[in-house]
Amino acid sequence: MIKKILIVSLLFISCKPTNSSIEKINNLNFSIVIHGGAGTMSKASMSNEAKKQYINKLDEAVSVGYEILKKGGSSQEAVEKTIIVMEDSPLFNAGKGAVLNHDGNVELDASFMDGNTLNAGAISGSSMIKNPISAAISVMNNSPHVMLSGAGADKFAKSQKLDIKPNSYFITERRLNSLKNAKSKEASSINIEQKIGTVGCVALDKFGNISAGTSTGGMTNKRWNRIGDAPIIGSGTYANNLTCGVSATGWGEFFIRSVAAYDISALMQYKGLSIQEASRIVIHEKIAKLGGDGGVIALDKDGNVAMEMNTEGMYRAHIDSKGNKTIKIFKE
Repeated sequence: MIKKILIVSLLFISCKPTNSSIEKINNLNFSIVIHGGAGTMSKASMSNEAKKQYINKLDEAVSVGYEILKKGGSSQEAVEKTIIVMEDSPLFNAGKGAVLNHDGNVELDASFMDGNTLNAGAISGSSMIKNPISAAISVMNNSPHVMLSGAGADKFAKSQKLDIKPNSYFITERRLNSLKNAKSKEASSINIEQKIGTVGCVALDKFGNISAGTSTGGMTNKRWNRIGDAPIIGSGTYANNLTCGVSATGWGEFFIRSVAAYDISALMQYKGLSIQEASRIVIHEKIAKLGGDGGVIALDKDGNVAMEMNTEGMYRAHIDSKGNKTIKIFKE
């Protein structure tokens, strides 16, 4: 009996983290960056009150994730809780306040990727999942699949006991007016405001794990169950501990064709480019030249950040491991 107690005691001691390992974990450059969509917003047309509302909500969202990371929480939890703040706000095109399709309904998309395991999950075309990012994570963790769509995604969310809401919960007067304006334009004309708007988050935790997530209502006045890049792994979302995590926002068709999020990681892995240079090339030399608009947020494995766009602005915020905070709307 004494020998057994001694063995258990030795095993317990050997499993305890040393002071040096704890110090190493605490000194890692954990970081978090978010976006609330890119678009044609301008300083001249945005009121001071509207600007304040967006700044405050971005601050709230990024701070939620930062506190999780600061306390040693996982990047997955940080991404999920941060995006939920934006999904629950009518300011952004995700969750409550998402844009409306041609029939006046909401169709929600989201994706998530774990940079440690390269596991991923996504949902598209949901009409009732309150927080699509949570559903995407549930698909990753609790199903053998990567993407579920439409009624199947909603049925799965119910089986996971996720929060379900009627479609009317998501609809706001602002989005009803946007749909009305979109329908009044020529059918062949796609205004940039119809196609840009997403929320996303990338986080690096103290254990060196990167996670990325994206959530959206898609394009105003969309038809035929159109799906953009947000729920597509490699296009709107990508994460790999060897390189970086990325969340995109913009004209989804071009981000899909460019496999934009993965391309940034590939440029880093195979050409040795920095996160900033890789993001610049994808947004300005690839997507822009095809005719696409939008931007990305990205974090590399060392905590370096990129917030790149080819539009007039992108709602964005970043906090590094030292607590330095950046919140911006317009391009500089």
